[in-house]
Amino acid sequence: MITTFENYLNRNAKRMNRLVFDFFEQEAVPDMMRYLYQPLADYSMNGGKRHRPLICELACQAVGGDAERAQSAGAAIEHFHTAALIHDDIADESTLRRGQPCMHLAQGEGLAINAGDLALSQVTGLIVADTHLDDKTKLRVLDELIKMTTRTIEGQALDIGWARDGRFDLSVDDYLLMATHKTAYYSGGTPLAVGAIVGDGTEREIEVLRSFGLATGLAFQIQDDILNLIGKKEAVKKDFRSDIVEGKRTLIAVHALRNSARSAELTAILAAHTTQASVLAEAVEIMREAGSFDFARDYATRLVNDAKDELAGALPASKPRDLLLSMADFFINRMH
Repeated sequence: MITTFENYLNRNAKRMNRLVFDFFEQEAVPDMMRYLYQPLADYSMNGGKRHRPLICELACQAVGGDAERAQSAGAAIEHFHTAALIHDDIADESTLRRGQPCMHLAQGEGLAINAGDLALSQVTGLIVADTHLDDKTKLRVLDELIKMTTRTIEGQALDIGWARDGRFDLSVDDYLLMATHKTAYYSGGTPLAVGAIVGDGTEREIEVLRSFGLATGLAFQIQDDILNLIGKKEAVKKDFRSDIVEGKRTLIAVHALRNSARSAELTAILAAHTTQASVLAEAVEIMREAGSFDFARDYATRLVNDAKDELAGALPASKPRDLLLSMADFFINRMH
């Protein structure tokens, strides 16, 4: 019996991999495989635990629907995630993604942009081709996915713009707006809302699940920000503390910049894009002294606890609902 979200991920990741990779198993001339389909398939293979399509299925089941109706939307969101990472790495001039060279370094910037564009085409293409959904449902799902894409691009514009203009005069609310748009919609809010839509949930159920997804999606991003700087597993990876190298405006950094007596020193480090380990460690120490890690953990914990209370009160008890509640606990526990 699967009792926790972590176990659910581990048990179902391979199944979801097969669903995502169905797109790549097609006939193509050899050079198309070489320059497009195979690099994108290889990049997608390094895709994490596939939580987005899996929570889309859970949301569908939590409102009494058939999980099969959520599969195309879940796979579409996963392809969007792949495209977003490829394009994000180019914009940030990143070098590593999950311990592997970024696609624009491995394949060249032009081919990487092209591969990301192909992945984006599947965001709508998979829904249009889904024979399990009627036309009215398809249109509503497509509307959700278009809005998700727009929100993500809006968040990315803030992130890139702040970096271009050397902006460090940001508030916590500025960060929360950016991260909610850039990450929380496609990592939580939209997968759960779409799952409830294809499961024929009520409007109340759809919006409660969307709210739960936005809160947990934001907590997921805050968790990633923390782990990049002080995570034990991440410390052995070559992209450890890359958020400092890239001058990322994370919640931890923004809080420290506004609350540390050493904010000028931290600003200089974030602006320098240094890779020197001792300097990166000093930046982490400044953030720690300012209480920024505690602030971020506490904020994420409050987010998910409030979201859990709302979800538990709005949906009847079921295994899918309880797995979603366990997801929130999983995010919190990974931060300690």
